[in-house]
Amino acid sequence: MPLTKLFALIQYPLPHHLISRLVGKLAETRIGWLKNLLIKAFIRRFKVDMRQAAEPDPSSYACFNDFFTRALKPDARPLGEGLLCPADGTLSQYGVTRHGTLVQAKGQAYSVTSLLGGDMQRAEPFRQGSFATVYLSPRDYHRVHMPLTGTLREMVYVPGRIFSVNQATADHVPALFARNERLVCIFDTEHGPMAMVLVGAMIVAAIETVWAGQITPLGNEVQSIRFDTPITLERGAEMGRFKLGSTVVMCFSEEMPFEALAFGTSVQMGQSLGALSTP
Repeated sequence: MPLTKLFALIQYPLPHHLISRLVGKLAETRIGWLKNLLIKAFIRRFKVDMRQAAEPDPSSYACFNDFFTRALKPDARPLGEGLLCPADGTLSQYGVTRHGTLVQAKGQAYSVTSLLGGDMQRAEPFRQGSFATVYLSPRDYHRVHMPLTGTLREMVYVPGRIFSVNQATADHVPALFARNERLVCIFDTEHGPMAMVLVGAMIVAAIETVWAGQITPLGNEVQSIRFDTPITLERGAEMGRFKLGSTVVMCFSEEMPFEALAFGTSVQMGQSLGALSTP
């Protein structure tokens, strides 16, 4: 049995949420020597470039999570043209959504309805659109930004498991992104509805948004909040962040003219993923 498949299989019986809560406690510790030890060990292990950070001194962060969700210098991520990449990471998949089906990995597919929380009406605009998936590795910048200017219409918390979301797991766990705990944010844009799905993962202690703070975990039921007072975020603005790494799935109601990038290409927040025409 390939080691990648074995890695995926051994995750099934693990107590995902308990592990994540314990790691979350450790990541929030304010004990000076301990948080400094964790941060410096992480920087060495994953070769994190602190020169890009707004605060480059690792010992200046109050806890590991503050370091992990660190801001970058204002000029570290210039914005490109058209559709922007929402985060640093790996462009694992992108393309056309056909009959409500998205590609997770080679030989693996899942439905946009299940990804967005099981509501067919919510998923309907995205059944014949397009999608892109960005995986954030541990070394990456972990704030998520807007690929387009959008007005928030609905936020949906979807409970679930929290498998790892690296490529090995995506290759072997069916409908991974529709099984994991996630936060679905539906925006209205000048190019039609857009869903930003922040997918939880093993040891991800929480997901935050700029308008509501920490969101997950909330419980065992799908919870939807609609916004009557407009919350508009400009293209390139921060919309959320992961306390430890994960994945963003973007769904669009239109077929986006993505750049011809190979699956697995490293990308950065603000990089152009495709030119857009004026509506």
